[in-house]
Amino acid sequence: MNSNDTHPATAAQVQAMLPRLQELRAALAQAVVGQDAVVEQLLVGLLAGGHCLLEGAPGLGKTLLVRSLGKALELQFRRVQFTPDLMPSDILGTELLEEDHGTGHRHFRFQPGPIFTNLLLADELNRTPPKTQAALLEAMQEHTVSQAGTTRALPEPFFVLATQNPIEQAGTYPLPEAQLDRFLLHVRVGYPDEREEEQILRQTTGSHAGSVPQVMDGDAVLALQRAVREVHVSDDLLAWINRLVRASRPGPGAPAEINTWVRWGAGPRAGQSLVLACKARALLHGRFAATRDDVHALAAPVMRHRLLLSFTAEAEQTSADDVVATLLRVVSPAT
Repeated sequence: MNSNDTHPATAAQVQAMLPRLQELRAALAQAVVGQDAVVEQLLVGLLAGGHCLLEGAPGLGKTLLVRSLGKALELQFRRVQFTPDLMPSDILGTELLEEDHGTGHRHFRFQPGPIFTNLLLADELNRTPPKTQAALLEAMQEHTVSQAGTTRALPEPFFVLATQNPIEQAGTYPLPEAQLDRFLLHVRVGYPDEREEEQILRQTTGSHAGSVPQVMDGDAVLALQRAVREVHVSDDLLAWINRLVRASRPGPGAPAEINTWVRWGAGPRAGQSLVLACKARALLHGRFAATRDDVHALAAPVMRHRLLLSFTAEAEQTSADDVVATLLRVVSPAT
C-alpha cells in the first residue's frame, strides 16, 4: 500500500468507520445480486491495498460490480477493454507536440492515459500482448508511470481489477507466473443460484434499476488501509501461514501430495499477501485480530494463481484449489 500519510488512525476512529464498511457491502448488494463471496474478496483486496484478478464467464456482472464499487466509494472509475492491438501508450498516456501560435515555440505536453484513475477495470487482460500487460502491471506494483524520463504518481487509492474469461483461450496471451504474483487475490466468479438468478431477471428487466448510494470517499479508504496494518496477527497464526506457504513448495520436507501435484510452489509474497488479506477480512468483519477462519476463507484466492501444477495434477484433474485444501488439511496450525 502506498500512502503519503504514515500516521495510523486511532482505535476510536477505526471503530467509528467500521459501520461504513457494512454500509458499503449493503450498497453493493443493491446493485449486484448474490456473489457475496466475490464482494467480500474485492473489499478485502481494496482494504489490503492490493489488486484483484477476476475470472469468470461473460455476463456474470463483473463490470457492474466494479462500477458499483466506484460509485459507492466516490472514486473515479475507468474501464479499458484489452485487445490484441492495444499499445502501452493507450493505457499509460503519451507525449503530444504542441505549438504556441503566438511565439511559434513548440513543446511536449503529457496526455494522461486511463490508468490515471482510482479504480481501473482491465477487461480481458489476457487478450493483449505481453508488452502492454507488462506496462499495466509495472504501474500496479510501483503506483507510478514513467514516460519520457519523467515519473508521475498515480492517484491514491489506486486499485486494479483485471478480468479473464476462462472459457475461450484462442487469441489470448496468458499472464506469466511472475506477473500473476502481482495480484493480491485471484477471485473466481461463479454462476448465481436459482433464487439469485430469478432476482437478477426481475431486477434488471424492470423500470426501476437499483441505485448505488455513495458511502465513503478516497480519504476514508486510505485511512482504513492504514488501519488494516494495525490489525493483530498472533505469532501462532503467523507461523501457520508461513508453514502453509512453505509446504506448497516441492521438496524433501513437503507433503507427498505436493510433490506429486506441484511443479513450483508459492513464494514469500504469497505469505505477505495472505497475512494482509486476513487482516483486511478481520477488519471487514469488525475484528481487530485475524483468526484461522480468515486463513481458511482466503488461502485459495491468495494462493491459487501462485501454484504451478504438474502434468500429473492436470491428468488427474486436480486443481490449485484442491492443492490448497490439502495444505489446509495436512499442515497443522499447532507448532
